[in-house]
Amino acid sequence: MEKGQRIRVLIGKVGLDGHDRGAKVIAQALRDAGMEVIYTGLRQTPEQIVEAAIQEDVQIIGISILSGAHTYLLPRIIELLTREGAQDIQVIAGGVIPEDDKTLLKEAGVAEIFGTGTSTRDIVKFIKQLHLEGGLQE
Repeated sequence: MEKGQRIRVLIGKVGLDGHDRGAKVIAQALRDAGMEVIYTGLRQTPEQIVEAAIQEDVQIIGISILSGAHTYLLPRIIELLTREGAQDIQVIAGGVIPEDDKTLLKEAGVAEIFGTGTSTRDIVKFIKQLHLEGGLQE
């Protein structure tokens, strides 16, 4: 990423999840923090998320998930990114994800998991820190 170029983030809702208020709040907070945000809308498949992320040349995929299908959908997104040679795109998640599942998801490659009620400032801070540490490919 060249100097002055903004961090690009794709915010997505996968599966049958029909509630996107939180995703929209996060998208707006990231925009307010100076990031470029692409929002895919509701009921996307992992394949659609990965295709959009590659087409939009994002560095981070943020998945908002409330449906309980996170142990299938998030590893599937990471698997597809790897298959497409785009494993440099970081995946973060937020929503209703039980503590017991967080270790499994991190082992699958999810960079961070934010529970409901997480401050948008904390999410912005994490993404910017990841960028500073070189965790986002340029």
